[in-house]
Amino acid sequence: MNPGQDPGIRGKLVVVSGPSGVGKSTVVREVLVRVPQAWLSVSATTRPPRSGEVDGTDYFFVSAAEFDRLIAEGELLEWAQFAGNRYGTPRAPVEQRRAMGTPVVLEIEVAGARQVRQAAPDALLVFLAPPSWEVLRERLLGRGTESPEAVARRLAAAEGELAAQDEFDHVVINAEISKTVDALVGFVL
Repeated sequence: MNPGQDPGIRGKLVVVSGPSGVGKSTVVREVLVRVPQAWLSVSATTRPPRSGEVDGTDYFFVSAAEFDRLIAEGELLEWAQFAGNRYGTPRAPVEQRRAMGTPVVLEIEVAGARQVRQAAPDALLVFLAPPSWEVLRERLLGRGTESPEAVARRLAAAEGELAAQDEFDHVVINAEISKTVDALVGFVL
C-alpha cells in the first residue's frame, strides 16, 4: 500500500492504447519517471524479442503453447493478436498491485483495451493519437526495426484503431511528448 493510502481504496487502472508508432512506450516510460509509485504491467507475447529487449522486463516472451495455456486457465486479463503475434496482460500481478493501492498502467492494443473495459469497468481508457497520418507513417518507418511489409500491415491496422478512439474515456494527441506526459500523469494520479 502507498503511504497514507486508505486500505479500502484500490489503485487506479489506466489503459494507454493507440496505433503502433504513436509513441505509447516513450510516453509511458516518462510517466513512470514522473509517477514512480505507478507500476507498469509487463505483457506476455509470442513474438520474438527485438534487439535489447529483456525477458520479464520488456515482455514475458512465451511460446504459442504457453500462451494457449494462459488463455485456457483464465490467467490473462486481456489478450489480442496483432501483426501475427499474440499479446496479453497477466491478471494476477495487476490485481495484486491494485489491491495494494498502487496505480497500474497497461500499455496495450485497442482490442485488448476493449477486453479490459469488460473485465474492469472502473479502468480509465486513454487513446494516444498521432497529430497526423503522415507523422505516424514517419515514426513507423523511422524505427528501422521492421520490413516495409510489416510497416504496411501496422499502418493498415492503425486505420481501424484510429476509428475506435471514441470508445475511450480520453483521447490525447501526441504532438509534443511533454504535454502528452503531463496529461497522462494527471490520469494516473
